[in-house]
Amino acid sequence: MSIAFLLTTLVVVVTPGTGVVHTLASAVAAGRRAGLVAAAGCTLSLVPHLVAAVTGLAALLRAGTPAFRVVTWLGVAYLLWMAWSALRERGPLTIDGDRAARPAATVFRDGVLLNLLNPKVTVFFVAFLPQFVPPDTPAAPARMLLCGLVFMLATLVVFAGYALLASALRRRVLSRPRLTALLRHGFAGSFLALGLGLALTAR
Repeated sequence: MSIAFLLTTLVVVVTPGTGVVHTLASAVAAGRRAGLVAAAGCTLSLVPHLVAAVTGLAALLRAGTPAFRVVTWLGVAYLLWMAWSALRERGPLTIDGDRAARPAATVFRDGVLLNLLNPKVTVFFVAFLPQFVPPDTPAAPARMLLCGLVFMLATLVVFAGYALLASALRRRVLSRPRLTALLRHGFAGSFLALGLGLALTAR
């Protein structure tokens, strides 16, 4: 593990994306437990992408345009559904302290599906890991797998931090209806922007 790899990993993980938005939204909507469950789901969803990158399946997926587009459009549809749910004040972004919390399994499922249906994550691993593990390195696949596991651990820790921070501010959010509405629309806009960005890769 080089310092360059660790620093790059930290920058990539901290940068807001689909997983960060889902984690923050879940923590604000339902509290610390939901945020941590969302973080775990987003982290677990990296496993198939990592395996695909290590085994070379990502290159085949990217080369097979139809398959890549199908997965991409499924991801786009799911992100747009999340945005629509937020605007209608239901689903994963129902920010209301008086309503029953969403089941942990549902929060976890959404976290897994959001990243799992994003083929850009697999392509990212293909572009990211080889920079720190040259092909001629002894046991290169094993080292790539180890780097990927470190990346996943960093993801879990950072996302958990986001969840704890968001849940700590939850009461202040719930006590201000205007702020609640602003956040709800902000999360909806974030999912919409992420969905449109992902759609561009399928064109």
